[in-house]
Amino acid sequence: MLWNKNEKYINIPYKRESELEDAVNEVKDALFGNTRIYLDDKKKIGKRGSTNNLPDGYLLDLTNNQDPKIFVVENDLASHQHLKHIAVQILEFSLSFDSSKVKVKNIIKEMLQKRPKEWKKCEAFARKNGFENVDYLLESIIHKKDSFNALLIIDELGDELETVLISRFKFPVEVITLKKHKNSQGNILYEFEPFLNEVTVDTEQLDIAEIDTIVVPAREDGFKDVFIGEDCWYSIRLNSSMIPKIKYVAAYQVAPVSGITYIAEVKSIEQWKDTNKYILNFNGPAEKIKKIGLGKKKGKAPQSPRYTSKNIITKANTLDDVF
Repeated sequence: MLWNKNEKYINIPYKRESELEDAVNEVKDALFGNTRIYLDDKKKIGKRGSTNNLPDGYLLDLTNNQDPKIFVVENDLASHQHLKHIAVQILEFSLSFDSSKVKVKNIIKEMLQKRPKEWKKCEAFARKNGFENVDYLLESIIHKKDSFNALLIIDELGDELETVLISRFKFPVEVITLKKHKNSQGNILYEFEPFLNEVTVDTEQLDIAEIDTIVVPAREDGFKDVFIGEDCWYSIRLNSSMIPKIKYVAAYQVAPVSGITYIAEVKSIEQWKDTNKYILNFNGPAEKIKKIGLGKKKGKAPQSPRYTSKNIITKANTLDDVF
């Protein structure tokens, strides 16, 4: 329930997958932001006689001018589909995508051509970032190594499904939960976290292409026993599509230290036990750096993992310079 003194909103489950799809289209601007394009035409992909699938849509992500991406989108209801079905569907999407990249490119190009506003946005991105045209932009995205990314939009995400998505796939799978609430007058509220919202918040000081470091808040006992004592940091939530970018991890020691004090090179990132979280293994002991303490702006102390770059940390005087 969402409540205040004047009204209350009750969660209204989606009865059909099509209702969830309609909700995604209604909130897509707020959900994805202005640097991403959501294409919801349903076109079958895959080779004839092989694995064929019908994705619910595609998300063209132009946030990173050095690494634009395409996400294959699956909209699903937790109440209607067993987690194994969802996992199998996403796996089959990856197989169909990899076996028919030319077809995928042509499908996305046709979708964009039917949307003049979105086509112009792609043209502007291509010109600005050294791509000859939209066709070459799509070619570069889809035919590069490890180009498949998945996005699952679901009404409710359980720990078991999230753990399966982390442990079973070599490719990134991002997840958005989108819930619907209604009040007694029939007004609707949608509840969601914008796509990669953590990354968006943390790119006020730098371009997303520069991200290579994650800052983790650490209490005294965990910092001494694990970050320093075991040369790792574990039980941490990460955006799966950001994992390849993380080269360093920095420790923000909470009060009374209240500052970033150590940084370590990341050797590997793996699933943490049988959970939906990760462990970051260091390449060696963490290096002590000049303390980067609190600045004048409130709310800069990390309460959860935050993205930045080692270069920014090296030059920073306070957390105001980092986030």
